[in-house]
Amino acid sequence: MALYSQNMLEIALELAAHDHNYADMALKFFQHFVWIASAMDRVGDNQDEMWDEEDGFFYDVLRQPDGSAQRLKVRSMVGLLPLCATTVLTPETLEAIPEVRALSRWFVEKRPELVANIHHPGLPGYKDRRLLAILDEKKLRRVLSYLLDENEFLSPFGIRSLSRYHAGHPFVFHAGGQDHRVDYLPAESNTGMFGGNSNWRGPVWMPVNALIIRALLNFYIYYGNDFTVECPTGSGKLKTLYQIAGEITNRLSNIFLRDDKGQRPVYGGSTKFQDDPHWRDHVLFYEYFHGDNGAGLGASHQTGWTGVVAGLMHLFASVDAATILERGRRAVILTRQPRKQGVRPRVKV
Repeated sequence: MALYSQNMLEIALELAAHDHNYADMALKFFQHFVWIASAMDRVGDNQDEMWDEEDGFFYDVLRQPDGSAQRLKVRSMVGLLPLCATTVLTPETLEAIPEVRALSRWFVEKRPELVANIHHPGLPGYKDRRLLAILDEKKLRRVLSYLLDENEFLSPFGIRSLSRYHAGHPFVFHAGGQDHRVDYLPAESNTGMFGGNSNWRGPVWMPVNALIIRALLNFYIYYGNDFTVECPTGSGKLKTLYQIAGEITNRLSNIFLRDDKGQRPVYGGSTKFQDDPHWRDHVLFYEYFHGDNGAGLGASHQTGWTGVVAGLMHLFASVDAATILERGRRAVILTRQPRKQGVRPRVKV
């Protein structure tokens, strides 16, 4: 919902540049974002909110009928989604609608507690850009340490939906005389829950990986080259956020590309698809992918969201770090070439 508010804010700002009647809408969605973001980590020691300061991660919160609450300490995509709520505003955008900028500043000054635990929207970044984000720099570094840990979320084939930590440390919750358990399952579910389709417990999903890459690029546009972190965590290799976004894209691409043995991980152990000359080059875009070996799982023609990998590959093949840092999102838009009538774009894999 924080990201939704940011998206609506961006639309309203674009419209307000041509019709100032939309300025009020822009202010409304800015306020909505701040309220939502602040509710996730309020000022004070609160056990009923998602951010866990000791662990440095976001968790689901379960509220009991008696009003008590507890965090469900499962390291899952839930803890990474707050990373995705990022939007960069340029000085040109803000100067075009000065009343929105003035009223937003007034709102923040009147309610400082709302921005005390999130990234302060008034802080200038590279080229005087402003950043709307749930994670301030400290929280961002802590969440990235999990995201980029190969023993946690960072798979050879992208970002897992559940940390591999839970392979050896399953989460068990006791309620109603029963034990409810969450294990790391890199492929299909081991229960009949949701029709046996409880597959958010380890596999790699393309759409959420794309959201994470988008967020990393937005953070890069704001922080620039001075912000570096270890990638992978513990390797001692420092990388910029642009390089990390590219690294994740490369790992996603490896699902479909031939490895050093001439095999495509997407086809797993299927010899028909791996070796048959009539099939081996007809790459299928599966619904999700094995968290450890990249094998395709679920629906085999999920081009609606898995196809986004082609756009990610094209982006990093077309725009270098310097260009995206200087031009911001305009650099991404410029890579979108108009398609000639009757000609389909091709991506060589």
